[in-house]
Amino acid sequence: MASEWVCAPRLYEVTKNYFPSYQTFEHPLKLFAVVDSKGTRAPSLGSNASSRSSSLSVLADPLAAPSTLDAALDPLSQFAKQEQDAIDPLTQMASEYESFKKVKSKIRDKEPLDVLEDSLNWNSRRLTILNKFTTSEKLSISTSFLTTSTSSQLGTDTIKVQTVVSDKVKFRLEQLDDFEDGSVRHMMDLTQQEYIQRIEQLNHELVQSWHNDQRVKALKIAIQCSKILADTSVLSFYPSQFVLITDILDIFGKLVYDRLKQKSISGPESMRQANADSARDTCQNWFFKIASIRELLPRLYVEMAILKCYEFLNESYDDALLRLTKALRGIGDPLVAVYARCYLVRTGVLLQTPNKAYIYQNFRDFLYIYQTIFSGSIRSELNRQRVDMSAYLTLYGPALNFILEALVHKNSLYNEEILKEVQSIKNNGTILMAILHAFQPEFIAAHAFEFVNILSASTEGISKSQLFKALGTSMSTCSPLCESKQTFLLEVFKTINTFTDPNEYIISVESWAQYIATNMPIAEVNRFLGEIHNRISISKAVCEKHHQQLRNILDKVLQYQKNIELLLVQEHFLSYLDLFQKESLKVEACKHILDIYKRNGNESTNDPVVINALMYIGKILNDYVNALTVEDERRQISHLICSFIRKVHFGTDFEKQLSFYVEARGTFSNLDSVYNTLVHSVNKLAMETCQIVKYKHSRKTLSFVKACVAFCFITIPSITSIQQQMDLYLLSGQVALVNNCLGQADACFEEALNLVGDLQNTIDIDGKSRTMDVYLISFLNNMLATLVLVPDSPDQGVLYLLRLLLDVIQKYSFAHESGPANIYLNALDMLYVQSLETFPYHIPGVISNDELYGHDPKFLGEVNNLCAFVVEEILRCLSQLGSIQQYKLQATLSLELLVRIVRYADLSKEQIYLLALNLGLLALKHESHMEPKYIMRVLKSLEDYQKILQNIYPSQASYLQQILVRLQSKQ
Repeated sequence: MASEWVCAPRLYEVTKNYFPSYQTFEHPLKLFAVVDSKGTRAPSLGSNASSRSSSLSVLADPLAAPSTLDAALDPLSQFAKQEQDAIDPLTQMASEYESFKKVKSKIRDKEPLDVLEDSLNWNSRRLTILNKFTTSEKLSISTSFLTTSTSSQLGTDTIKVQTVVSDKVKFRLEQLDDFEDGSVRHMMDLTQQEYIQRIEQLNHELVQSWHNDQRVKALKIAIQCSKILADTSVLSFYPSQFVLITDILDIFGKLVYDRLKQKSISGPESMRQANADSARDTCQNWFFKIASIRELLPRLYVEMAILKCYEFLNESYDDALLRLTKALRGIGDPLVAVYARCYLVRTGVLLQTPNKAYIYQNFRDFLYIYQTIFSGSIRSELNRQRVDMSAYLTLYGPALNFILEALVHKNSLYNEEILKEVQSIKNNGTILMAILHAFQPEFIAAHAFEFVNILSASTEGISKSQLFKALGTSMSTCSPLCESKQTFLLEVFKTINTFTDPNEYIISVESWAQYIATNMPIAEVNRFLGEIHNRISISKAVCEKHHQQLRNILDKVLQYQKNIELLLVQEHFLSYLDLFQKESLKVEACKHILDIYKRNGNESTNDPVVINALMYIGKILNDYVNALTVEDERRQISHLICSFIRKVHFGTDFEKQLSFYVEARGTFSNLDSVYNTLVHSVNKLAMETCQIVKYKHSRKTLSFVKACVAFCFITIPSITSIQQQMDLYLLSGQVALVNNCLGQADACFEEALNLVGDLQNTIDIDGKSRTMDVYLISFLNNMLATLVLVPDSPDQGVLYLLRLLLDVIQKYSFAHESGPANIYLNALDMLYVQSLETFPYHIPGVISNDELYGHDPKFLGEVNNLCAFVVEEILRCLSQLGSIQQYKLQATLSLELLVRIVRYADLSKEQIYLLALNLGLLALKHESHMEPKYIMRVLKSLEDYQKILQNIYPSQASYLQQILVRLQSKQ
């Protein structure tokens, strides 16, 4: 039916139709909607003022009746009304943050004691201690409250009804004395986890007893828990044991304090004084009970637990703290004593007494007994438990650190005195380590040289490598004066360089990386990396053992060195990477370097040394990628290398830029994404050249652009993805076409079309199978729009590339029958453009077919034949859709073809006229399957088109009028 196709001339100008607009005064999502008195929409701006003044504003009141409100609001306003109560995430976060600040300020006002505790950060210390001090040895616990009997049986302590106060006191003292060894259960051979579970059971038993008004039993549990702290049979676990037990004592102290507090403020105002007196008497009773405990350690711990209750006795905290400090001198074991002092300080700081004399006195008492740590009895116990002295001394760290930190918290009164006292003590490494952790970095920086001398003279105990590591950590946050920095560093490394053990050396230098990167010139950083390489590279085993320290050093240097480009050109930087013996470790380090360069490097670079360094790092990453590499890691590596490639820019030296891309192509041969980036970069380079010469190439620039296109043409086949290849061939062909490289453009377009046959029909995306129809239709439509401007090659014949495209469509298996029909419709658009005397758009300097053929009749005949072929293929697709009962799609495509026939073909031809009429009738036949009014809108557009043709093309308009009459009569 389409054999008589003849393209109709376009005798009219194409105009763009815009939607009519009018000014509005209200946003449609606001709560206000403008409606008139009858509830209809407000008139447009062109209406008179009186009609606008008759409108009224309706407030979207959420409490209004839905029937009246919803009738008045338009859909957008109704949506706003539904969402007005919902808070968007950012607003909700802001409101929660404001509420949090208010609550925090109230807590700060009401409970100032918690702020000090937070600043000393005991909670984080607690978790650190539990994670660090563990054991695999068997533990034991002695208690009389962990039984298998029921809670009801456990809580059946008979309390006689006493009428005389003295009898009641006597009875409770008898209850305390009833704690005999015979009733105590000894649980042996417990694992650490079992031990912790038993402690948790004691905690639960204490709280339950308290809430059951069994105060004496709760006190007994607290006493027994305190006795556990005298057990040092497993030294390595003692700090964690201290944390677990003091948690129970803290709960006991809080329960006692809260009960007394509630008792003192309960009742009416008139009874407040009497209640306060009663609370004071009860408080005295508690302290009398505690004073009756025979053993020293539980008596001290339980009293320290309820130390805050001195508030009800109207006595000074300072006197009690100093008395307890002196009482703690009676504890013989130095480890048990220092943790008892830690607990006293921990409970004391919660009282916020301005006087820190008791803390200083506790520290001095520790110094007084410090040498007993190295006594023969302690050493024999260490030998029995097979614990070396350095490990034993680390057990003192948590307690001593807290004591010193509490002493110097917002107070530097004792710093100088402590430093002088410590210098005179033998084997003072443990104390120096605590000082370095507790003292303010500003103080350490002011006495930097003094600390170096003290640490260098330290002998037994904590190793010098650990001490200098702590010094480096402190100095990293606050360095000495500028004129002293270099001298100070030399003094430090005089000692560090004497470490013959590589393990001690790498441990000590790790903490100095930040100091050197922040305060020293780049040459010093280079020397630092070189020294590490020389000391560590002699042993592969040492490198593997300390890979984490080596990585930390690299990370700190990269983080704190401001100029990453300057670091990359240093002599020892790349050789430092050789210290990472395992390939995976070296790859992670290289990824981090490229990531830092991406984020902190200059926007562009042309330094050949920097580029070579980055190429070396990128090659390590490229060579690591193989068939077993997971996709996520491949994507991450590709992204980093692509970011580096985009930053390389040689300005107007385009040949040097292209040479870099050629080198990168050879270096990064395992990464498709890098090849993709290189092709895009070279195409961009060709377009920049075109813009500079303003589309008028000289012989030199034309040769350069051809080299760019040749680079792309050679590189694209190395990419695995067929889809990416097709996109890049099309893009490269378009770039070649713009630069008037017609032969190269034809080659790219032809390769892109030949790849369609290799394209998969489906692809898996997020585990779901998706067809490639949508992509292919979009790709071929883009190709058709480009082929409009591509002039025919004298070696290939008329519209060779279009014929190839039509042939490709027939060979490809589409998942949906409508796929080829949509492409054929767009091909019909492209063919009609070829029949015009002047194309709607051109490329400067490119002679398209309108100029090449000059509207030659033979060329038009070929175009008409191709149009007839395309229409026949569309009709075949429509027939297939009808056979599978896809009536909606068949009717829609029929209308699409009808519109194109009316606009592009000569309706005076009988076959074309009948074809157009039959297509319209086919669409009307299946009107029920289509969207409402869709056919009406199409017919309305044809009526408008007929009106345009009446004056300029009356014969065509008359045939179109006949078709419209026939179709409207069938509606």
